[in-house]
Amino acid sequence: MNDSLLNYARETLEIEIEEAKRLLTRLDDNFLCACSLLLNCTGKAVVSGMGKSGHIGKKIAASLASTGTPAFFVHPAEALHGDLGMIGSNDVLIFISYSGRAKELDTILPLLKENQTRLIAITGGKNSSLAQAADCVLDISVEREACPMGLAPTSSAVNTLMMGDALAMALMRHRGFGAEDFARSHPGGSLGARLLNRVHHLMRTGDRLPVVDSQKNVMDAMLELSRTGLGLVAVCDASLHVVGVFTDGDLRRWLVKGHSLDDPLVSAMSRPGYQLPAQWRAGEALEALHEQHISAAPVVDSEGILVGAINLHDLHQAGIG
Repeated sequence: MNDSLLNYARETLEIEIEEAKRLLTRLDDNFLCACSLLLNCTGKAVVSGMGKSGHIGKKIAASLASTGTPAFFVHPAEALHGDLGMIGSNDVLIFISYSGRAKELDTILPLLKENQTRLIAITGGKNSSLAQAADCVLDISVEREACPMGLAPTSSAVNTLMMGDALAMALMRHRGFGAEDFARSHPGGSLGARLLNRVHHLMRTGDRLPVVDSQKNVMDAMLELSRTGLGLVAVCDASLHVVGVFTDGDLRRWLVKGHSLDDPLVSAMSRPGYQLPAQWRAGEALEALHEQHISAAPVVDSEGILVGAINLHDLHQAGIG
């Protein structure tokens, strides 16, 4: 039984992959037309489709919206009962129907034409009423569904999804839509935390900032270590320029060697010590701390003046990492 199940699965994937490969030959003037309509759209991209096409349409709308093309999904049945008013003449409608003959189209297409709404068809029915009415036709036709009865949308569903992804990614790259743009539409997730937060947003300041004057001794630095619990102290000159750091590890090594707590701090500190720029992204700071194999660092401005300190725990608490 297990061998049969694996064979069925392999056959499904082989059929879908073979059909998907045919999409490469469909990237023609119609695809360029669809891109042009969406790039020049002053409204929104509205995606619609029934059944499985509708489910995939929701994903395509979400992909477009999160990669720089404002978009939303409208169900065809709801469109016929009021939601058609959500589609304006400045919008572009992307309608998905494998056959191109969804019954809802009989009512929707004349209204779109009257409203002068531009239409992109994603369909396998190249001679259908949908294709005939569309400004651009993205052909997702298949020779064979992976379903052995040829009934369940399988290969055609994969083609629809891939064509939608191709459209979204082409538009995104043409616009120069980058990681920070993407993060702005995902501010609540870890990606948004990594890319939108800067070190100066998360660093410790004021009384929580561990700092000691370079003229002090090791005892003074040890007391500051204990007071703040960050694991390091920024050692600064009179102008608050960071000249080194003194860590828990530095303290242990100093005492193991038999040195005194009364010794000058400058002889025990790590010089110059790793420092993080305040304007760095939080994600960059996390990667830097890992690369340096350290858990904390002082934060400096563009002139090397101490403005804060941060450790891995601060970054993790902000959802980064």
